Amino acid sequence: MVALTAAAVAAVSFLAYQASANAPDTVAPKPKASSSSPAAGHAEPKPKKDPLAVPGSSGTGMRVVYALADRRVWLVDAKGKASRTFKVMPSAVSALPGTYRVTSRSNSVTGSDGVPIEHVVRFATTNDVAIGFSAAQDGSMESPDPTLKAGGVRMSRADGDAVWTFATVGAKVVVIP
Repeated sequence: MVALTAAAVAAVSFLAYQASANAPDTVAPKPKASSSSPAAGHAEPKPKKDPLAVPGSSGTGMRVVYALADRRVWLVDAKGKASRTFKVMPSAVSALPGTYRVTSRSNSVTGSDGVPIEHVVRFATTNDVAIGFSAAQDGSMESPDPTLKAGGVRMSRADGDAVWTFATVGAKVVVIP
């Protein structure tokens, strides 16, 4: 009786193996989630993007990177590392994507919108409108009047100070989409 039972178990095991080896993928058992994988039906969380990470399409060397869509500026050292990044508020007229050089600077002037500004760093001209970074002396960063032909890229006073120190005449400015 023991021999007969052992032979039956062996035969069933052999047949089960053959069936699983020849089963199509649609009926094969799904692997179980391990404790390190996300729960069933939930996507794995994306790692947070490092805000200091310099956009890959922004060139090399020391430069100011201005991302139009992100409304963000990075101050990048000669080794390609960002020393600072911050949000900005562009005006109605923007520079086209490309590489520019700082052409002029003004310590304190009145912006084309009538707002007293400081640390103006100009780097481009679009449709006869000068484009440059600046900070309002009152610290404001409101959305600009879209009807004005203005090219100021406004930032906080602290960020304006940093750009003023970093971007002297001739410094590279890379504008990306």
